[in-house]
Amino acid sequence: MQHIDLVEERIYTPSEHGLALERIDNHALYVMEKLRQAGYVAYLVGGSVRDLLLDKKPKDFDISTSAKPEEIKAVFRNSILVGRRFRLAHVRFGQKVLEVSTFRSGNIENEELILRDNQWGYPEEDALRRDFTINGLFYDSANQTIIDYVGGFEDIKKKSLRTIGQPFVRFKQDPVRMIRLLKFRARFGFDIDPDAHIALLECRSEIVKSAPARVLEELLRMLESGAAQPFIQLMADHGLLGHLLPLLAQFIEKSSGSDIYSYLQEVDSQIHDPSAPRHDRATLLTCLIYPLFEQRINERFIARGTIPHLGQIHVEALHLLDEFFHGFFQLPRRFRVSVSNILTSQYRLTPIEKRKGTRRRVPKDPDFHLALDFLGLRSCIEPGLQVVLEEWRAGQTAPEGEQQAAPARKRRRRRRRSGP
Repeated sequence: MQHIDLVEERIYTPSEHGLALERIDNHALYVMEKLRQAGYVAYLVGGSVRDLLLDKKPKDFDISTSAKPEEIKAVFRNSILVGRRFRLAHVRFGQKVLEVSTFRSGNIENEELILRDNQWGYPEEDALRRDFTINGLFYDSANQTIIDYVGGFEDIKKKSLRTIGQPFVRFKQDPVRMIRLLKFRARFGFDIDPDAHIALLECRSEIVKSAPARVLEELLRMLESGAAQPFIQLMADHGLLGHLLPLLAQFIEKSSGSDIYSYLQEVDSQIHDPSAPRHDRATLLTCLIYPLFEQRINERFIARGTIPHLGQIHVEALHLLDEFFHGFFQLPRRFRVSVSNILTSQYRLTPIEKRKGTRRRVPKDPDFHLALDFLGLRSCIEPGLQVVLEEWRAGQTAPEGEQQAAPARKRRRRRRRSGP
């Protein structure tokens, strides 16, 4: 296959690309205009241009400019500089943050792992050092044209995933690109270039050289993307999951592993439904763990004729999380606490041994709403749980005094002993 070795600029006019200026975020247009007024070049870049051409709503509007980070900060008082490996500016507009980076340069044929990426360059150099051709496009809001140095515009039309440069080298430089390749395959259904596919299989063991925080963020974003089920399946099929989360990879290969795909399919369908609830990241992570946890509780307790109490279940949850994320990942404490509470609370919400006449008492647990949210996902897969879910929800919205109410126990009056 032919790869991108030469910079061949191609300009697409509004009539050719069909991207209306009105679809671009007003704050992004303002940032680009302000940088131009200060004498710098500024373009909309990467995923936002790609998504707009695919008629999808971009999650972020990133900008690249000839201004260096300190110069960006001088133009925008509402900005801060972030990052060491990749120095850039965050320009804030209330809760919204726009990422503004300086055009980079670098040797795309060097196989060494990229540890720092703060070598400034020109737009064509910046395009060449991006990962895939579909992410290498620039949009110039001044004349509403798309600038293409890497053939990305045609690849979007052909629904093709190609690396910029030799895929073997590019995956060695930054192994997270392998995850991103499968991410775009899952999200858009594009065909993977044969050379990129071969390089992925040859380089997959390199994934453990990635920064765990970056990989975790990619995983969490994909759980929120509406394409979590095909993504996890692609990660398993291509061997990346086995290097990152071996316990999950082993479980998925078993017949019971299909339960995980059932949860992910439900999450995906809800994300595509605007009226459906949005789930916390801890709830989404629990989808990958709960079927395995349920099996473990059954094997270690129920199958042996033992009914564990909540304390034992919580200990098992913590042990499983340590085992599940052992090796490559180090799960942040906030996730460890929340996910373990969600797992444990499922056995409070749907106890193994049901006792008649027991009131549903809502615990004073800051993660209880997450546990209830996960029970909602379970009820979509097991409709019989819907009644239980509604009862807990009713208890949650009841006045505090009624929530905690339990059947009154008759107190036996102590008989006073009579004197001699």
